[in-house]
Amino acid sequence: MVESDGIGKPTGNDPDSGEAAQALRAILQTQYLRYLIIASWAVGLLATVGWTAATLWFVGTLAAGALRGAVEKRISQRVGTGWGLVFPAVATATTSAWATAPVLAWFSGAEFGHSLAMALLVAGYVLVFAQLRSSPRQAIVISSPYGVAALIIAASLWGSPEFWQFIAVIPFTAAGLFVLVTMTMLREERIRAFQEHQAHLIEELESARDRANAANDAKSNFLGVISHELRTPMNGVLGAAQLLSATRLEPTQREYLTIIRNSGDNLLSLLNDILDMTKIEAGKMTFEIVDVAVDDLHKRVTGPFQAQAEAKGLIFTVHREGDVPAVVRGDPLRVCQVVHNLLSNAVKFTDGGEIVYTVRGERLEDDRVRFEFAVRDSGAGIAPEDLERLFQPFTQVDASSTRRFGGTGLGLTISRRMANIMGGDITVESTVGEGSTFTFTVEADVVQWDREEEAEAIVAEVEGGQSLSVLVVEDHPVNRMILEAWMNSAGHTSANAENGQIAIDAAEGQRFDLIIMDVNMPVMDGLTATRAIRAGEGLNRDTPIVVLSASARTEDHQAGLDAGADAYLNKPIDFAALAMVMNRVGAGRAGVGSLVRQTDAAEAA
Repeated sequence: MVESDGIGKPTGNDPDSGEAAQALRAILQTQYLRYLIIASWAVGLLATVGWTAATLWFVGTLAAGALRGAVEKRISQRVGTGWGLVFPAVATATTSAWATAPVLAWFSGAEFGHSLAMALLVAGYVLVFAQLRSSPRQAIVISSPYGVAALIIAASLWGSPEFWQFIAVIPFTAAGLFVLVTMTMLREERIRAFQEHQAHLIEELESARDRANAANDAKSNFLGVISHELRTPMNGVLGAAQLLSATRLEPTQREYLTIIRNSGDNLLSLLNDILDMTKIEAGKMTFEIVDVAVDDLHKRVTGPFQAQAEAKGLIFTVHREGDVPAVVRGDPLRVCQVVHNLLSNAVKFTDGGEIVYTVRGERLEDDRVRFEFAVRDSGAGIAPEDLERLFQPFTQVDASSTRRFGGTGLGLTISRRMANIMGGDITVESTVGEGSTFTFTVEADVVQWDREEEAEAIVAEVEGGQSLSVLVVEDHPVNRMILEAWMNSAGHTSANAENGQIAIDAAEGQRFDLIIMDVNMPVMDGLTATRAIRAGEGLNRDTPIVVLSASARTEDHQAGLDAGADAYLNKPIDFAALAMVMNRVGAGRAGVGSLVRQTDAAEAA
């Protein structure tokens, strides 16, 4: 046996240095076991050669092992730089101390000496080959002192009947060592094959990851392109709704119009979150904490589903209980998503009877409130065994519901997770044949307990009754129609252009009080047209220009202002913001620009 403290690592391409490194690793991993084996051999010698010889062998073997360990530690990192032959030479020399044990036992004259010598010889070979089973050539070299000891013993038996008996042990021992080495090599071959298979799987996984990343990039590019296309029809829907709100409507019509506007606003907010690539890539859903008018939230939630329930012949009842504040701090979009899912399920799975939506408010300390949004239906109910899997993803109550209503079964799962992130939860109580009650509980900070008066309708009239001449540059005909109709309702005159080049031509022949410039247009985009108007000597060089685009990023705003625009409005058109701009037109570009600075300061504050 041998000793060391380091771990050898092959650093060259020489096979001999590689085997030396493997031998070093095998030896150094068994350094503590070595002392136990030396002690056991010393005990065996003690019974045959006496205290003196056994002690001398024990001390000498320990010293040889210590010297060997020191040498191995020094060369463990150099086996690839010409030190590969040093290791077997040193190991062979120090193994000689071990090989003296069977010789001492054989010539001790003790009755058990010959048997012990044979056992030590076989054990010595097995120990060396067991340690160096992955490097059989190194094992043969390092175990050579035991071969010398065997030759000495065989020479002492020459001419006696025991000589051939001793020689007969050699094939037996060699066969055992051969089996040990062969089994080890087969096992290592299997391990190597497994590692190669594992490396192949890793390559496939990396390739699949690269394909997934490429698909994700393609998805991001698709969402970036489709966002503008989605915002354009949304601008038509919400713009037409705002325009319609400025006309004379019956109370019922105005209520329906409010539902359209609130539902459109909610859909637009959902679109903005879907297009937030940071949230999608991070796999997290962030929450925006803003001031929320509870009445507006209530209308946004109940409007669409009240109409759906009535269309199915269901009674839809709304209750408000407890202390419900007027304005709270929270994320209206996420709250609407959760309650919408509960109401949608109630309407979907109820064939007759009623749906009761109850909002309860409980005043808490530190000016906080606990909301309970409860949705009770008179549907079929849910069995107790189904309640446990109700909030599991891709799960619906039974197969018939899936066939009848479809859906992914993700709604309740997502709703509960969003509720948990907001610090709340969703609970359910259900009785088969009587219906179910889902309750969404969440807390919020109160901004204002009392209700405020409803906001007045947005009108296009300019203070003082001044009539403005406005150039509308927009490639989409619906957007042009909405803008012109809204301004014409207040007595303003307008001209239109389908692209930037037509806008430049129009600006050269007529003086306008305001130019509303879309960004993304064919032939010439709005920023290029804005720079051309500012750089020219035409009638509208100093006319206020408002850039209008579906892109709401800060860098896009700055790009518009850098091109020479005085204000930047997002699509869908916010007519309240446009009305503020039109009221500043009389003060020229400085007046419109001051509005932008005030907005930036408010956002910074």
